[in-house]
Amino acid sequence: MALRSKRTLFIAGVALALAYFFIPYGCAPRKPEMVKTVTIPDGEIDPDVWGKAYPEEYETWKKTSEPEPAGKSKYKRGFDADHLSYDKLAEYPYMALLFNGWGFGVEYNEPKGHARMLRDQLDVDSSRLKAGGVCLSCKTPYAPQLQKQLGMDYYQKPYKEILAKIPEKNRELGVACIDCHDNKDMTLKISRGFTLGAGLAALKVDPKNLTRQEMRTSVCAQCHVSYCIPKNKEMHSVGLFFPWAGSKWGGITIENIIKVLRSDPANGEWTQSVTGFKLAFLRHPEFELFSNNSVHWKAGAACADCHMPYTKEGVHKFSDHRVMSPLKNDMKACRQCHTETPAWLKEQVTAIQDRTVGLEIRAGNATAALAKLFETTHKAQAEGKVIDKALYDKAKDYYEQAFYRSLFIGAENSIGFHNPTEAMRVLGDSVAFAAKGEGLLRQALTKAGVDVPVKIDLELSKYLENRGSKALKWDKSQEFKDPSGVQDLF
Repeated sequence: MALRSKRTLFIAGVALALAYFFIPYGCAPRKPEMVKTVTIPDGEIDPDVWGKAYPEEYETWKKTSEPEPAGKSKYKRGFDADHLSYDKLAEYPYMALLFNGWGFGVEYNEPKGHARMLRDQLDVDSSRLKAGGVCLSCKTPYAPQLQKQLGMDYYQKPYKEILAKIPEKNRELGVACIDCHDNKDMTLKISRGFTLGAGLAALKVDPKNLTRQEMRTSVCAQCHVSYCIPKNKEMHSVGLFFPWAGSKWGGITIENIIKVLRSDPANGEWTQSVTGFKLAFLRHPEFELFSNNSVHWKAGAACADCHMPYTKEGVHKFSDHRVMSPLKNDMKACRQCHTETPAWLKEQVTAIQDRTVGLEIRAGNATAALAKLFETTHKAQAEGKVIDKALYDKAKDYYEQAFYRSLFIGAENSIGFHNPTEAMRVLGDSVAFAAKGEGLLRQALTKAGVDVPVKIDLELSKYLENRGSKALKWDKSQEFKDPSGVQDLF
């Protein structure tokens, strides 16, 4: 009996031992397998190939083609489910007057997202594409190789001719993985040496010495900057450059940008209809405003910290590639550093943007009023009136100073938030220059015996409702109002 009992205990022990080894493997979750590596060939542009190695980043990048969350941002509404754009000229009517004679005065819409960059360009009025193939410089990942292969033809040939050199499959492809990343190890890189590389050289900055945080801003600065497309005597494009000469890293000022733009007549890209002046132009200077001694810049924040916050998908932590405003992501990026509630943070952003819009509208309307006064002056000259040249020249100088400052903040996509104090300073100076220019021109007209009304009629409906086939009937409900309530003074 004792022997049988021992045998039973032995069998039971063996059974328990086997259960110990086999039950965990039969019932417990399996250990996660290592992600299989995918080799991305050198020069590979197709995001689908990159997405096989980095599926989370790829899937969030694809979302940039989708409508952004509605009702999150007061001033940057993006586009709706029907892909209808918001018309900036209707939102800021003075722009239609100031940009008349230029493609931006025909159609100027809010951007729709990285994946739609080139598609939006194909949809926009053709007057926006007259500069030629150079217009593709920030819109397609094929731009660097096209510029290298074609040389001057890249800048001068018609837009559609250069576009046709892109493989048909990717002819509508916007910003892609290769624009920012090295295919071997995903490190950040500057792909556009012919634009940002030259710009950094003007700042006396060696890209090799940039920190990782600085690179996380610099890759965005390849496109989120202002640039100039100089012209030859036939008004054909002959290049593309960032007007940073004489500035410094962390201090690219509007004063110096204006100085560079006005230093060479070739930078005059267009002729303003209202004044007849040949002018340069400024586009989306996000990097210039943000990097100019702003609070977040000084704190070491990068563009990606705010617009591409880290997120999790299962056990994977990755940077969200659905690049958009923190407002549209419920302030998730802000809460990485700030402890306040999302509602409180949103209130602060909106308060900054309200103040910026108020002063932006005043600066724009004041500049537009001065432009109309120049129109009156030129009519008087055509009728034989003699205008004091010294007063006229000084008024013109002040006008251009006001115009470029108003344009700088109006084209910048944060509504002042990237650098609130600098945005307010620039707009305040724009108002001051416009007011001074108006005073001088009124003085010149009075001396010439021309009667000038106290309030200048901007005739905005004329500029808004005569913009070609794509123009919409001006709906005043679309127009942003000065939140301070003093809009009627201008």
